[in-house]
Amino acid sequence: MTSRFKDYFTVRFQSLGFLLTDALVMAFAYFFAFLLRFDFDAPWWGWHRVSTSFVTVWAVQSGMLMLFGCYRMLWRYVSINDFHRFVGALTSSTALLVMLRLTLPNHFGARPPYSITLINSMLALGGLLSVRLIWRLVTSASTSTAMMLTEPRRVLLIGAGDCGNLIARELKQQSASPVKVVGFLDDDPGKQTMKIQGFPVLGTINDLRVVAQKQAVDEVIVSMTRVPRTTMRTIVTLCELANIPSRIMPGYLELIQGTVTVSRLRKLAVTDLLGRKETVTDTAAIISLISQRRVLITGAGGSIGSELVHQVLQAGPSMLILVDHAENALYEIDRIVRHRSPSSTTIVSILADCGDRARMTAVFDHHHPNIVIHAAAYKHVPMMEQNPVEALMNNVQASRTLGELAKAAGVERFVLISTDKAVNPVSVMGASKRLAEMVLQDLNASGATLFCAVRFGNVLDSSGSVVPLFREQIQRGEAVTITHPDMRRYFMTISEAVSLVLQAATLAQGGEIFVLDMGEPIRILELAEDMIALSGLRPYDDIPIVFTGIRAGEKLFEELDVSERSAYKTGHAQVFISKIPHVPHAEIDRILSVCAQWIRDSKSGDDVREQILKLATDTLPKKS
Repeated sequence: MTSRFKDYFTVRFQSLGFLLTDALVMAFAYFFAFLLRFDFDAPWWGWHRVSTSFVTVWAVQSGMLMLFGCYRMLWRYVSINDFHRFVGALTSSTALLVMLRLTLPNHFGARPPYSITLINSMLALGGLLSVRLIWRLVTSASTSTAMMLTEPRRVLLIGAGDCGNLIARELKQQSASPVKVVGFLDDDPGKQTMKIQGFPVLGTINDLRVVAQKQAVDEVIVSMTRVPRTTMRTIVTLCELANIPSRIMPGYLELIQGTVTVSRLRKLAVTDLLGRKETVTDTAAIISLISQRRVLITGAGGSIGSELVHQVLQAGPSMLILVDHAENALYEIDRIVRHRSPSSTTIVSILADCGDRARMTAVFDHHHPNIVIHAAAYKHVPMMEQNPVEALMNNVQASRTLGELAKAAGVERFVLISTDKAVNPVSVMGASKRLAEMVLQDLNASGATLFCAVRFGNVLDSSGSVVPLFREQIQRGEAVTITHPDMRRYFMTISEAVSLVLQAATLAQGGEIFVLDMGEPIRILELAEDMIALSGLRPYDDIPIVFTGIRAGEKLFEELDVSERSAYKTGHAQVFISKIPHVPHAEIDRILSVCAQWIRDSKSGDDVREQILKLATDTLPKKS
């Protein structure tokens, strides 16, 4: 508290000092104007009356400086771009003083000649700008002197495009910056030997180690907004070999908005390694779907569910109903959302099992949701292999219960979060999600509710995924464990996946299984190596990588085909509709009857796992 008061009074005294300095400048300008006007003789009415009239001049000029925002600028940052503010303030004050001279009676006091007012304004303008320029030069000189005692960090910019140009320009303009740009690297042959903002292009990205050693580089800045995955891997690897830290510009939006600044640079993160294109969604369509509607989200405290809550909230629903069976997860999302939600949105948090028919009937009857997004599910493949009946209860039976209740309550739209593991499933988890898709497609056949499902692959850094597991192992200095060196998975960020789920929901006509374009699959081994390198360590030397063998229910490669043979295009480039045929109603009834019997009998073991997989795959088209 003492430090805070000290800082407060320091700022106040500094501001008072600036105001007194301006007052002295204005006084000097006013009295010097008289000396110039009267050939350095005293005016006939005496300096006393001149001093009295200066009070009016000072009040008018100070008021105009405040009105034009001249006192909201720090002196050390005043530049030629602020010249118009001072000109406007002094011009306006001159006009006002002339008006006062015309309107004030003679007995008010000595009225200076018009020439005095004009000369005074020009002298005051020059004086006010001069003291600020002198202050800026003095502070810059003192800062530069201090910096001479500290060697600046030498940085190498990768990417000599628009973003690189903007970053180099800002670093160049900041005389007090503790950073010195040594040059650029860029793979464009046309930019070799060129200079950007006076800094040379020293070679290509593959020259990073040689250039870094030759130029004594302390840090690498990736000054590109869209970086292919292979290029980013090369940069990470070369920085690791050169033992140099790296930072990156956050994204393409900053470049469009003109907000590229050094302060926005951040350390390279695992999300930068995806190399995915910027996702663009039809925001207006999403807002139109959600705005002023009542939206129910199951699994609201999970990784996908909580991001759904945040993005749905931005679209302005009248009510957001959060349902989760995990108390701590629901508490956390409720706490965060209540802090951020607008007053126009009612937040309702319900601790419940979404498969509990009686409990969820009461929820639907009381809150009357218009849209249901069903994100609650058991998703861990090895765990569901050991607990197949629980997978059926939570992923299939609960989805059926929720779908039937939504249909009975007249819900307009029901969206199921599915997975790429539902494609030709080999695991209980994948089979249970495929069965859930089939059940909801069957419910869509009658009634007004539009049912759809959205399939996508792994979301980066979600709870229970490989990224937090790898991060935990690296932080503990343990070996990173991977099941197989050739294991590949599709990845996208959580925010991207959720925005595309909402986009797919706007496109639903009923009965679709939407498939998101996940780009190219990523080798899990490469992901582990990159995460170790980003932690400032060396794969295999500092952190071992151990292969543990493929677990039950796992594939080497997940299948998520969006080619013309497997999917239809939609109005969005990254959202497709699977061509998989619907399963007849009679077959769905039979499947649900069998599942209900297994749940009643609480069966488990290899026999049940095989039968669940058979139920899910028997309905798939036979491969020719």
